[in-house]
Amino acid sequence: MKRLIMVNGTMGVGKTSTCRALLPLVEPAAFLDGDWCWAMSPFVVNNETKALVLDNIACLLNRFLACSQFETVIFCWVMQRQEILDEVLRRLTLENVTVSVFTLTAAVDALRSRLGADISAGVRQPDILERSCAYLPLYKEMNTISLDVSDISPQQAAEWIAAHAAF
Repeated sequence: MKRLIMVNGTMGVGKTSTCRALLPLVEPAAFLDGDWCWAMSPFVVNNETKALVLDNIACLLNRFLACSQFETVIFCWVMQRQEILDEVLRRLTLENVTVSVFTLTAAVDALRSRLGADISAGVRQPDILERSCAYLPLYKEMNTISLDVSDISPQQAAEWIAAHAAF
């Protein structure tokens, strides 16, 4: 039985770092960050690009899930509404696949601190602060397993996810 581990959360909460730490804990595994499918310049969000990104994510996830070399596929992305998560899952071939969905959350102060460090390092633009904080309450409405990462490292979050993912 294959497994799909999905890691969700607002921008800057630590999804990518957690998934990178998770990868060796659940190998043989593959990791897809949904943000890679949004790597475009200029960054344009419209119906056409949204459809393109969802199609590409589904295609890549299905290809990873079908590959005999991997037992686990890890996916992270900002999916702040249940319908986004449901749409991704609807597009996947999940026969003989167990799915575990985790949402990383953080206190507003912790999130602001993380994003502030990224902004200072030139990794993110200042407008990310308010958008990311505005998304936080939306995750409470979702049917996922929640983990507050305010005071833990990505490695600790990865270890927790590995221990709690369905087999």
